[in-house]
Amino acid sequence: MPPSEYSQTNLHNSVNMSQINDHGADSTDPYTIFNTSQKAVIVTIVSVAATLSGFASNIYFPSLPQIAHDLSVSTNRVNLTVTCYMIFQGLSPTLWGAVSDALGRRITYCCTMVVFLGACIGLAETRDFVQLIVLRCVQSTGSASTIALGAGVIGDITRRGERGGYMGFYQGGVLMPVAIGPVIGGLLAGQLGWKSVFWFLAIHGAACLLLILLILPETLRSIAGNGSLQAKGIAKSILGTYQRKRYLQTKAELPDSEDRSHKARAIDFFGPIKILFHLKTFSAIMLVGIHYTVWQMVLTALSTLVSDRYHVTETQIGLIFLANGVGSVFGTLLTGKLLDLEYRKSLKKVGGDEQLIPIEKTRLKTAWIWSGLECASILIFGWTVDQNVHISVPIISLFFLGWAAISIQCAVSTYLVDIHHSQSASATASLNLIRCLMGAGGTAVVGPLIRAINVGWAFTLFALIMIISGVTVLILMVHVPRNTAGHRDAEGSIEQATTPEGEV
Repeated sequence: MPPSEYSQTNLHNSVNMSQINDHGADSTDPYTIFNTSQKAVIVTIVSVAATLSGFASNIYFPSLPQIAHDLSVSTNRVNLTVTCYMIFQGLSPTLWGAVSDALGRRITYCCTMVVFLGACIGLAETRDFVQLIVLRCVQSTGSASTIALGAGVIGDITRRGERGGYMGFYQGGVLMPVAIGPVIGGLLAGQLGWKSVFWFLAIHGAACLLLILLILPETLRSIAGNGSLQAKGIAKSILGTYQRKRYLQTKAELPDSEDRSHKARAIDFFGPIKILFHLKTFSAIMLVGIHYTVWQMVLTALSTLVSDRYHVTETQIGLIFLANGVGSVFGTLLTGKLLDLEYRKSLKKVGGDEQLIPIEKTRLKTAWIWSGLECASILIFGWTVDQNVHISVPIISLFFLGWAAISIQCAVSTYLVDIHHSQSASATASLNLIRCLMGAGGTAVVGPLIRAINVGWAFTLFALIMIISGVTVLILMVHVPRNTAGHRDAEGSIEQATTPEGEV
């Protein structure tokens, strides 16, 4: 069960910080006015919106051979569209994440989705390779930021003790397209042609935009506080307006929520870059970046490998991707529960004082297990495909690969939101920047590398690189000291008692 949303922690002996919460109001106000059911609705909406990024990426893979044939280009050239997509997938959230942390979540969602819709319609009408690669970059610019935005929303409305479960659910939603995207893409490409994939994405994007405009409340704490502040303009929503009125009716006196002033936050476009200069943050992000890169290299090469060696159709390729997606969804849901369980255990060990929890050990305790599982899955997949072992074996290994890869991402994403609470969208954008740029480089070289040293040895090399990267977890857990005066985030702010601007 989530911890009480009405509790505050005394953080300084000289100042009774329990009288202040994140929106600068009296401690009788809750951390957020949204109840558990409403938070579930909010997390569900941002999870659905985040599927845009996953669908746009994964629904595309089964169509690669067909696109190469129809546009009369080589498979390697079509693979470049994946590389370019991932480059912009990494770069664009650094822009939108900074905008979101300053101007609000809703306006940023609306802008990114309009860009996404326009790109999808253009892709559905494309007739040559140049148009394809340019519009895929634009599409990535619109879709990729939904993941960082969703993490920002969750950071706004949840506390550490419950955040792992919500992040696990959110990551499960994010990874659903990994499970069903290739299946849908394979069916659409096989029955209606590859352009139908982009019409599907356009319809899905329009539905998400409508859902956000109608229901999703503004959650950025510098604008909405705990949700009780008066929303203006595009920040207004049905759920936010309803719950605010209901909340104010429970107050003995009408608070001055509408007149409460907050300093406007400037857009810090370099915020996601600055975050990378924190040792703990950089180490954790590099761990994810390397594991994510290897994962994407496998997915990029998968269509060509199974098509050449097992002679399967586009629809069958989509079904093969399903194993990886199911493993990913299973992993996020399990990891989210484990994160909350570990947090409760750590909280009990320190006598209930959240400021004494060793957050690195608590959040990243199981990361080495997932790293080992991903390494084993990579080796099994690579050598069984190399030796033409029955296709069921590499399919099973894909399940465990998806499970392990996303479990690491879920743990690190939760950790980053914890230590960069007032810049949660920017922190997630930093993670996205590194993993996608590394992934783009990996997908560009995976084909030539496999041809140069064969599948088995290429995947053995990938596993060795991941093993070396696991050292970063040990650095975080063993050698990075914890602040004994109270666990502060990497910005120097304390989550339980900050102003909307992140200043104690």
